[in-house]
Amino acid sequence: MPKSFPFTEAKVKAIPLPASGREYHKDTRFRGLQLCVTAADARTYYFVKRIGGRPTRVRLGTVEQLSVEQARTAAASVTGEVAAGRDPQEQRRQKRQEPTMDDLLTHWKEYAKAHKRSWAEDVRMCDKHFQPWANRKLSSVRRADVQAMHLRLAKDSGKYMANRVHELLRAMYNRAKDSLGYEGDNPALGIKRFSEEKRDRFLHADELRAFFVSLQAEPNAMLQHFFLLCLLTGARRGNIQAMRWDEIDFNTALWRIAGEDAKAGIPIVIPLTTAALDVLHARQEANGTSPWVFPSRGKHGHIVEPKAAWKRIIERAGLVDVRPHDLRRSLGSWMAITGAGLPVVGKMLGHTQASTTQIYARLSIDPVRQAAEKATTAMLAAGGRMKLLTAPEEKGGDDEG
Repeated sequence: MPKSFPFTEAKVKAIPLPASGREYHKDTRFRGLQLCVTAADARTYYFVKRIGGRPTRVRLGTVEQLSVEQARTAAASVTGEVAAGRDPQEQRRQKRQEPTMDDLLTHWKEYAKAHKRSWAEDVRMCDKHFQPWANRKLSSVRRADVQAMHLRLAKDSGKYMANRVHELLRAMYNRAKDSLGYEGDNPALGIKRFSEEKRDRFLHADELRAFFVSLQAEPNAMLQHFFLLCLLTGARRGNIQAMRWDEIDFNTALWRIAGEDAKAGIPIVIPLTTAALDVLHARQEANGTSPWVFPSRGKHGHIVEPKAAWKRIIERAGLVDVRPHDLRRSLGSWMAITGAGLPVVGKMLGHTQASTTQIYARLSIDPVRQAAEKATTAMLAAGGRMKLLTAPEEKGGDDEG
């Protein structure tokens, strides 16, 4: 039977060791507080109480970790949990079984690969930003941790990236509740995202002239054609990189992008202007038997984000703050400049915003093609009408072409 007496620092340290095993001693000043003393001289405080008809023993800490008064305070905290109808032992068991960040990272990567076209970017962000938390329980990541990461990323990588990483973490925690049985808080909630200025950069007439001259000087014909199609179709760079010949209908001058390859998961039909068709015919002559319009010997089979070539072209043209995506924006801007209505611009660019999707759906392809023809003609005229076939030969090899 446990021995009972009022615990004091001196009495606790003076308790003789049992010959073997362990002995328990009760504190008469706080009901439920006990001290376990072992033959190896381990002295540990516990809170002991019957809950739901079964004995519950909650470890509070050793005499080296807690004073007598601290042990009583800890026992009082557990008593409060019991009074509120919670089982401290069950809570601790659940805590031990709680998923870690590594569990969530593994689950999310599998989920994203199966359901998201941007899964590779999710994997990259997970590995770069959340891997340092891999061994932590999900509930141990606090809002302050996420806030600090958000601020650091804004400083180091920009507000846009900070917001994307924050949004990803919030979605991952929501997924943990549904799929991993996580019952804690989402630490990404309640953090204010940074305001993002919508980028409106596009190539003006004098910039188009410089761009075409620089593009003309690019020694790789395939990359000339690639960036020209970015400009002449207004399609997203990733879709042009992965463009396949079986997506192109030369009879109807249409490029059909399947839903699984489109950003919003909705099929896109892009009318091909005369200038765009000229580029594609040039690609056919140089392409051989590859199913890709822009083939590469890299692992993807097609070129992937030719950053080095873009940097060469932009620096040679003397242009500042121009990104590949701005070529897509340039077509939309020139369509608007040359009189196309916003629904027509949206149809050409494959926009799928809920407020405009129905309007786009009612448009026929002909006015869209006419507006794109008008815009591309104006752009080519402004740029000095670059010839489409000037580079001596193509350079295969890596993913950039």
